[in-house]
Amino acid sequence: MNSLATSHPRQTSAALPFSRLQAPADDLYPRLLDAILDQRIDAASRFTEESLKQMFGVSRADVRRVLTQLAHEQIIVLRANHRPRVAGPDAEQTRQALHARRLAESTLVPLACQHAQAEDLQRLRALIELEHQAVDKHRRGAAIRLSGEFHLQLARMAGNAPLAHFLGTLVPLTSVAIARCTETTQSCCGWQDHARIVDAIERDDAAMAVSLMNRHLDHLEQTILSGSTH
Repeated sequence: MNSLATSHPRQTSAALPFSRLQAPADDLYPRLLDAILDQRIDAASRFTEESLKQMFGVSRADVRRVLTQLAHEQIIVLRANHRPRVAGPDAEQTRQALHARRLAESTLVPLACQHAQAEDLQRLRALIELEHQAVDKHRRGAAIRLSGEFHLQLARMAGNAPLAHFLGTLVPLTSVAIARCTETTQSCCGWQDHARIVDAIERDDAAMAVSLMNRHLDHLEQTILSGSTH
């Protein structure tokens, strides 16, 4: 799973449970995205701005803002005079997005090795730990989202804004595809792979980091395309 994403950083904290409890409006994006990725809100769900407002305890303006962001990321479909709905990328869209991700990340990883700073590595390791905790607590939506955030943070530290922005258009779509898999959270969200990639970057071993990333994306592709429900 992020990005899954826009080009600006997002909160990386684990999202709160999907509930009616009052919460800061800034926390709405990860909570709503987690609910989608956890399939508590899926393609068959009939929801409205008003129902989301009541469910998350935020204003309708906040709901509209986040839905617009998710629509930009191709996670939500917004149409005039229709209820919002969760997008459903087909197999070919997903395959093309995965191919584009491989091309982008194969370029971004060596750049990340060149530009890595101690604080960048700390941010990546913090995301990995949050992802690990989400997996352990069986919070699948949060784990997928944090997995996507790892890839986006790695792209940002590479220092190539256009490529990072391009990856930001791909991670949300593949995160939704991961969420629709029948596999377990552990097989979809490889925090161990992420940790090994960061270790290689810290050693300035670009060749190993690229190899590990390609292996990680191979597994991701196999999981999505073989375990997809569509």
